[in-house]
Amino acid sequence: MDQLTTVLVTVILIAVIFALLRRGWTTRVRRQSGIAAPAEPPAGIEEREPRLVVPGMYVSTTETGAPLERIAAHGLGVRARATALVLDDGVLFDRQGAPALFVPAADVVAVGTSSGMVGKFVEKDGLAVLTWSLGSTVVDTGFRTQRAEDKQRLLAAVEAIVPAPHS
Repeated sequence: MDQLTTVLVTVILIAVIFALLRRGWTTRVRRQSGIAAPAEPPAGIEEREPRLVVPGMYVSTTETGAPLERIAAHGLGVRARATALVLDDGVLFDRQGAPALFVPAADVVAVGTSSGMVGKFVEKDGLAVLTWSLGSTVVDTGFRTQRAEDKQRLLAAVEAIVPAPHS
């Protein structure tokens, strides 16, 4: 009888923890409901020839300057294996088990590297980071390339499609 009580208490405790985690996540999504939805990928995107295809891990999207504050709205906080495809008009993060994320080239503010953001911390400059405008919010999207040598190729390809600033 003592073991049964221990098992039941443990199961109830685990259920409460998961319920609290779910509540926290839904509260975060609701709190971020004012953040604009990402652009839809252009029609026929799957038929276009990408400039570069890089496999890796989509880490997360956070507000710029707050690398530990994941944006949960619109599925942007879902970490997933992904392929980054650099196209002439933007970058497509084709995520497994999550909606694809398209970042229009015109919205890219900067590209760079980081040692980490919420969900993933790696060696110095181990993440490729795209800083871009999501409506009126400037965000950072982190991507960990499967092979280290692909990171600089990815960043260079994204820089090549970003329009020059207007003077």
